[in-house]
Amino acid sequence: MSEPTEHTKTKSNNSLLRSSAVVSVMTMLSRVLGLVRDVVIANFVGASAAADAFFIAFKIPNFMRRLFAEGAFSQAFVPILSEYRTQRSHEQVQLLLNKVAGALGGSLLLFTGLAVLAAPLLAGLFAPGYLMAFWETGIDGDGQKYVLASEMIRLTFPYLLFISLTAFAGAVLNSYGRFAIPAFTPVLLNLTLISAALIAAPWFDEPAFALAWGVLLAGIIQFIFQLPFVHALRLTPKPVWDWQDEGVKRILTLMGPAIFGVSVSQINLLLDTVLASFLPTGSVSWLYYSDRLVELPLGVFAIAISTVILPNLSRHQSNDDPEAFSATMDWALRMVLLIAVPAAVALIILAQPILMTLFQYGRLTVTDVEMASYSLQAYSLGLLAFMLIKVLAPGYFSRQDTKTPVSIGIKAMLSNMVLNVVFVVPLHMYWQLGHIGLALATALSAFLNAYLLYRGLRKSGVYRPVAGLASTIGRIVASASLMAVVVYSLTPGLPDWVVWSAWQRALNILPLCIAGVTVYFIALLVLGARPRHFRVISG
Repeated sequence: MSEPTEHTKTKSNNSLLRSSAVVSVMTMLSRVLGLVRDVVIANFVGASAAADAFFIAFKIPNFMRRLFAEGAFSQAFVPILSEYRTQRSHEQVQLLLNKVAGALGGSLLLFTGLAVLAAPLLAGLFAPGYLMAFWETGIDGDGQKYVLASEMIRLTFPYLLFISLTAFAGAVLNSYGRFAIPAFTPVLLNLTLISAALIAAPWFDEPAFALAWGVLLAGIIQFIFQLPFVHALRLTPKPVWDWQDEGVKRILTLMGPAIFGVSVSQINLLLDTVLASFLPTGSVSWLYYSDRLVELPLGVFAIAISTVILPNLSRHQSNDDPEAFSATMDWALRMVLLIAVPAAVALIILAQPILMTLFQYGRLTVTDVEMASYSLQAYSLGLLAFMLIKVLAPGYFSRQDTKTPVSIGIKAMLSNMVLNVVFVVPLHMYWQLGHIGLALATALSAFLNAYLLYRGLRKSGVYRPVAGLASTIGRIVASASLMAVVVYSLTPGLPDWVVWSAWQRALNILPLCIAGVTVYFIALLVLGARPRHFRVISG
């Protein structure tokens, strides 16, 4: 195999940067609209019993989407599809898509039907605290949350079917370098839920049911939206039920372990929800609002970078180019460090002001904001680890290695369970952190997961850091520390935020964010950081 020329390397690097930028911009649009969506939801349902029930009903199919569709399925499907694309004919690629569509769609249709029928069982499984309250009080008091969650699951669970097919179409588009459309698609979910809250909610006795219907409609809309773009590639799938196909069997073989390897963070978050169902009303909502803010930098940057590097890493692996593979991994890690460290610091310092500016209107109280800010600070401690996991895992899956991540994932999940017991279970009346402990346990176990993934790549020789990584990390930490001092000294006290209007809050939070970003990047430049330190370096 001939060595790639410098021109080819430069072209590939520029393409990687452009693709990442496109995905980041589209994802930023989606996340901003997601925040608008959550502001609207907070106004309509706050942190009430109905809000807790809706978040449970939405989280279950959303969790399974990330676990199976965007998680295990995509990580197993993209490398196989990339191999077919580079080594086989267009007709063979089409045949693979037909059989994968048949296997995925058929199994999901059956699974969704059973889940809708068994909605009360799912509600009891994922929110056992609600079920216990129902046994004790019936439909009165906290027992009402179990009934509401069961009814809403019947509406929200079919979302899994449509959004999984959307992820299938998106994986095809990503493999062919069409990153913008899959990255834009979640915007439609946010627009649909915003419309459901503003237009449909007044027609319901319980506004949360309008949101549940909105989730189902959003899944259908997102799937239909992507089909024309897949058709433009002449790859419109014609489902065929064939579980014996070689490609389907290879994808299934990779999917099993990948379920744990790529989605441990999601499993940990779901465990948080299960335990939160035993905590006071509002705990699920507090965790939801805080998690949504952590998801902003995670989705805009880490997931965008992960989405872009997976097909690139798979291609480098297929082309037997370990140098380009390692350089791509190194670039991804540098970009994550550049964003994650200051983002975590900012979220910790500005937790209450940000939550108050975005959500504290209508039915969400000051107490709700205070409680959510504590879990936001705890989650933020693990933001760097959450983002590192997203870019380290593709280093394994692109090489079709799913055994190592699953082993690491199980260790991280077990550590999370142990920490949940330590932080949450009231072993002593003075030692119980409640929902804060759930967030803290998730953050700490994420660091274990990220460390083990990184160590595995280093020990195997797959990833070799480019010279200067340590000095880059030093500059980032020093710059983020200076930013923290400046932002903390400029932040007004909490009493001011409580009495300010929405515009006053926005006009105060915006200069703080601008000041933080400005100080951070000026400090980086003064300390010697340059754009070349964050390019893909190969050769």
